[in-house]
Amino acid sequence: MFLRSISLINFKNYPETELQFSPKINCLTGNNGEGKTNILDAIHYLSFCKSFFNPIDSQNISHQAPFFVIQGNFENNEQQDDVYCGLKRNQKKIFKRNKKEYQRLADHIGLFPLVMISPADSELITEGSESRRKFLDSIIAQFDKNYLDNLIQYNKVLSQRNALLKHFGDSGKFDSTSLEIWDVQLIEYGIKIFQTRQQFIQDFIPFFQKHYELISGGKEFVGIEYVSHLNKQPFDEALSNVLNRDKAMEYTTVGIHKDDLEFTINQYPIKKYASQGQQKSFLIALKLAQFDFIKKIKKVSPILLLDDIYDKLDDLRVKQLMELVSSNNFGQLFITDTHPTRLSELFQLSNTDFKTFKINNGCAVEIETKIINQ
Repeated sequence: MFLRSISLINFKNYPETELQFSPKINCLTGNNGEGKTNILDAIHYLSFCKSFFNPIDSQNISHQAPFFVIQGNFENNEQQDDVYCGLKRNQKKIFKRNKKEYQRLADHIGLFPLVMISPADSELITEGSESRRKFLDSIIAQFDKNYLDNLIQYNKVLSQRNALLKHFGDSGKFDSTSLEIWDVQLIEYGIKIFQTRQQFIQDFIPFFQKHYELISGGKEFVGIEYVSHLNKQPFDEALSNVLNRDKAMEYTTVGIHKDDLEFTINQYPIKKYASQGQQKSFLIALKLAQFDFIKKIKKVSPILLLDDIYDKLDDLRVKQLMELVSSNNFGQLFITDTHPTRLSELFQLSNTDFKTFKINNGCAVEIETKIINQ
């Protein structure tokens, strides 16, 4: 599977552009702030129906423009799919595949699997649990539709339960029967999500540890622990035990919406005890493990986006990484770099097709192409 082409209208700093891609490696070069990462974000939209960086769709429309449009053409086993994403200000986002509009965006997730490695990944270590849950959910949702449906339903029920708790607080009246209606549903969906996450982490860790060993040379031992209230007690008991606290706080204080991942190096928290180099290696290993895991489950290589990889690794590590990802084990790659020739010099020596695009102030021009097999 690969993205053959993309066209943008009024997306971020691109008034209008159209690009034809190599099915293997695509290098996007240019100075910072010119729009390299915006191309990657547009590709991310085509896979996940949303931006990797900004959850507010309207803020991705070019200044003063009334709308944005992203269109892409994918090829998978000689079958082609046209994907359309359009948004007008103050209107609902429209997403189509082969001219047929989705009623639920969730139905699109997983059709065109994708993994993005970005400097923003540092939030997985430095920020709160929400970032790590999103990482967890984004992987599982690409291969498990039931999980995504359960997650959507859980969040809807959670919102209703929180609204009811707030109503109890405002009115000064408590109704256990009304709360129990939402508790039953919250428990049902929550247990299913917990069990899926638990199994996923168990299956995922060997992929992750293998990649970290390759990147670091096996000097440290890394781990991931799934942290959840449901590890300690059944969900119904957990809700019962904190009922008075939930009433006082006016929201639900336990559940899988509080789950977290604990990252460790040599059994110590990576946030406190790992160097910057170790943290960067940890994050790249996470994302490459995500790639391998999805590939194994879906039997297709996800598109891999590498944003500003030199920000994460030294030249030697980048060379090793490029040799790895340009092998036949990987599919289509998109890589950004500020240096005009650094990436193309790496790939000129490889037996791999690639294209290089020069990005300048929202204008993308193809400047180099290497084709091994016509």
